[in-house]
Amino acid sequence: MPAPAALAQPPQKVPVAEGYGGAVATVDLDASKAAISVLRRGGNAMDAAVAAGAVLGVTEPYSAGLAGGGFMVYYDARQRKVFTIDGRETAPQAMTSTSLEGIPFEEAVTSGLSAGVPGTVANWDLALRRFGTLSLKQALQPAIEVASKGFVVDQTFYDQTAANATRFKDIASTAALYLPNGAPPPVGSVFRNPELAATYRELGRRGPGWLYGGQLGKEIVATVKNPPVTPGSTRNVRPGLMELSDLRAYRALMREPTKISYKGLDVYGMAPPSSGGSTVGEALNILEALPRVGLHEYLEASRLAFADRGRYVGDIPGVPLRELLSDGFAKERACLVGDTAMPHPAAPGQPDGSYEGCPPATEAATPVAQEGPETTHLVVADRWGNVLAYNLTIESTGGNGIVVPGRGVLLNNELTDFTFGPAPGDPNLPGPGKRPRSSMAPTLVFDDGRPVLAAGSPGGSTIITTVLQILVNRYEFGMSLPDALAAPRATQRNTAQTQAEPAFLARYQAELEAKGHSFAPNPEIGAATALEFLGRSRIQAVAEPSRRGGGSALVVSASR
Repeated sequence: MPAPAALAQPPQKVPVAEGYGGAVATVDLDASKAAISVLRRGGNAMDAAVAAGAVLGVTEPYSAGLAGGGFMVYYDARQRKVFTIDGRETAPQAMTSTSLEGIPFEEAVTSGLSAGVPGTVANWDLALRRFGTLSLKQALQPAIEVASKGFVVDQTFYDQTAANATRFKDIASTAALYLPNGAPPPVGSVFRNPELAATYRELGRRGPGWLYGGQLGKEIVATVKNPPVTPGSTRNVRPGLMELSDLRAYRALMREPTKISYKGLDVYGMAPPSSGGSTVGEALNILEALPRVGLHEYLEASRLAFADRGRYVGDIPGVPLRELLSDGFAKERACLVGDTAMPHPAAPGQPDGSYEGCPPATEAATPVAQEGPETTHLVVADRWGNVLAYNLTIESTGGNGIVVPGRGVLLNNELTDFTFGPAPGDPNLPGPGKRPRSSMAPTLVFDDGRPVLAAGSPGGSTIITTVLQILVNRYEFGMSLPDALAAPRATQRNTAQTQAEPAFLARYQAELEAKGHSFAPNPEIGAATALEFLGRSRIQAVAEPSRRGGGSALVVSASR
């Protein structure tokens, strides 16, 4: 793909917008514009979200795509009810609890073995049929346009390509697409993906069956089982276990949302196999049970919730969700929060319905599994009051690094979200047809039955703490929503050290170290999007001002 003669200036994104008639926030201007265009033409929030998600598969291909998965938390204003859709990838039937044992993590990522059965297309299809007004073919049109005409490469896209260049070079189809002339496309160049445009076009024409058992599915399986390694490469790219029957068996699922009451508000999230709703919800319950809330308490509540997540949450029968989110359990956990940081690691509690005092620890903590830092999140609201928070992902930056030849689509490495083992009793060990535990936490907040806020973020397991910290900033510390997103972040996931951004360390490290906390620097945590209803039909859409290059917030109309 030859570089253009003249380089363009990447279009400017605005991170905060206020107005009427609907709003959207994503990490990408093209995706936000696609959503707003759908809303202005009379489409609803679900239509706009699918259109934006498909565009993100073009412009944010290292974070999302049709060969990935995701979770939607959706408020249907007509039914006055919250629904969730689980489009998480699944393990092939041939995968067992020992399939990943003994494999180095990075070697597992760049392999066919890490590719889960894709859920995104089934998610889009179910979402549109159940809640949308557009067909899948119509919803894909903006993405087809962007893939065909191209988008201007920004610094983030260049940096992510450069960071992946070594492994991309070892996969012939990936190198041909993302390393034109053997190098990442320069900032300001126009990047086109005509093969992806054709794939979207054919998907719109043939429908989801083309993936779930049809020709596209056959090509994905062939790529998984025989990765197109560049001739002469010495990289060990393991074949995967996926079969066409796994694709035929895949279903996106409607699930009951998690729900807690917090400071008079109702907070809805995603239930297992996501741990987002349960862990954010438990941490908020713990905070509400404390006499005061500051950053120390935020870190301790997160530590405890992650201890319980590791022990109890996964795609298994019998997750004690009701007890994990009960006020009684939260009070029992909150009694462990003192004036200083508790010893590492915090042990899981006993969500057994019997809560008295501070029981002694009876179990060791479960280690935190590795999760890729990528994923993307978007929020949309429409003129009718429908609201959606949507996380979609292909897991690590660049997924498993393997583009399906001729299709312009990167495969996911979602199965590395499983615990590799050996880990007897771990709820997140792999298994046939199982969905790996996720940290995605699309979240909706209600006041007296009306939606007031929607939020979510990428970031692997830091998604949970990012969403939690945004809610704490907004409702405990009284920040505006833009300030709540922009504020420096720290993430405590029951680890020996709390990771924190430089600005957080500069401001708070000394006082928190005096309370026994230990820190490790992390240059960037999360890349959130959110929206808030300001009253009188006015909506504020908010994206990051600078993280991951900043995001894009748009409204249908700035005035009534």
